[in-house]
Amino acid sequence: MLKEKIQAQAAKYSSEFIDIRRHLHANPELSYQEFKTAEFVQSKLKEWGIPFEIKATTGILGIIKGKNPDSRVIALRGDMDALPILEENEVPYKSQNAGVMHACGHDVHTTCLLGAAKILNELKDEWEGTVKLIFQPGEERNPGGASYMIKEGVLENPRPQGIIGLHVHPGLELGKLSFRKGRVMASADELYITIRSKGGHAAAPHLTADTILIASHLIVSLQQIISRNNNPTSPSVLSICSFQGGHTTNVIPSEVKLMGTFRAMDEAWRFKAHELIRKQTIGLVESMGAEVDLHIDVGYPTVDNDPVFTEEAWRKADEYMGKENVLETELRMGAEDFGYYTQVIPGCFFRLGVRNEEKGIVHNVHTPKFDIDERAIEIGMGNMAWLGASVKL
Repeated sequence: MLKEKIQAQAAKYSSEFIDIRRHLHANPELSYQEFKTAEFVQSKLKEWGIPFEIKATTGILGIIKGKNPDSRVIALRGDMDALPILEENEVPYKSQNAGVMHACGHDVHTTCLLGAAKILNELKDEWEGTVKLIFQPGEERNPGGASYMIKEGVLENPRPQGIIGLHVHPGLELGKLSFRKGRVMASADELYITIRSKGGHAAAPHLTADTILIASHLIVSLQQIISRNNNPTSPSVLSICSFQGGHTTNVIPSEVKLMGTFRAMDEAWRFKAHELIRKQTIGLVESMGAEVDLHIDVGYPTVDNDPVFTEEAWRKADEYMGKENVLETELRMGAEDFGYYTQVIPGCFFRLGVRNEEKGIVHNVHTPKFDIDERAIEIGMGNMAWLGASVKL
C-alpha cells in the first residue's frame, strides 16, 4: 500500500534529511536574503530530477506529476527564512551566521518539504494527480513572502484544490501532530504612533501639552477598544510594546513614540478596529492639545483552515499516525503569512510535535535555545508526502 511505502521511504531517508536540516540550521539567512538556501534547495531538486521555477527572487516552485496529473492538484508549502537572533545552543549544527538563527523551525519546514518531494517523486507511479512544491521566502517579515509568491502565480496554472503547510510545535510531544478546523492563527498589524508638542520645562506643564501624560492616557484608552467593542467570544489583542520619550527628569519631551501590535481572529472586526484605533488616537491626543501621527502597518491575515479540506487531511493523518497521535491544535494569537494562501484556496495548516522533555528540548520558537528532537523530521516529511499524495476534495 502507498502509506506503507511512504513510511518505509521516510524511515530509509531519515538520516539523510537530518543532515540536510543540520546544514540548513547551520547556515541561516534572513527574510528575502535566502540566496544560498534557495541554491541548496534547487540543487536537491535538480539531483532528483524535479522541475522547478524561480519565484519572488529567492522562492522556488517545484512540480511533481503522478498518474492522471489533471485529476487533482495539491500544493505543499515550506518557508525558508530565519530570524535575527543569536543562537545559544551548543550543538554541532549551531548557526555559523552570527546573530541569525533558525529559531522558528523553518529549517525543519524546508527539510520536510524536500523529504516529501523526494518520496513523492520516487513513488509518482503510485499516486494520482499533481503536487506543487512551494519553497517560500520571507515569512518572518512584512508583507510576507506568501503575498509575493501568490502574485507571481504559484496558485495558478494549474490551480491547486488546496494547500497544506506544516509548522513545528515546541509544546507538542514528539510523535504527535495537531490540526484545527476554521480559524487557527490571528491576523497581525503593527501600530506606530508619534505624539508631538512644543515641549517645555517640567515645572511649567501649563505652558505645553504633556506628551508623556497624553501617551499614558492613550495607552490605557486603547485597551477599551478591545474590551468594549469586540465580541468577547472572538479573541483579539492590542499591546503597546514600546514607549520612547524623554531623556531627563525636568524636561517634558516634544515627542513621544509608541509602537505595538493589534491581532484578531475575525477579518471584519480587524478592519473595524483599525478605524476605532484611528478615531480614538486622533481624538484623545488632539483634545489634550498635542498633534499625532498614526500609521497602521497592515500585516498578515488570519489563518483560516478550510473545514472540509482540513477534516480530510486530519483523517488522512489519523491513518498515517494512528488516531491517538493526532490531536486538536489550540487557538494561537501568533501570526503566519500562510493566511494569504487560505484567502485564495482551501488551506490546512497543521502542527508537528518536536518536544522532548527528557532531552531538554522544551524551548519555544523565537528564542535563542529553540531546538527540536530530530526524529520529528521523519514524521514531518512522511506526513507531508502522504497528505500530498492522498488528500482529495
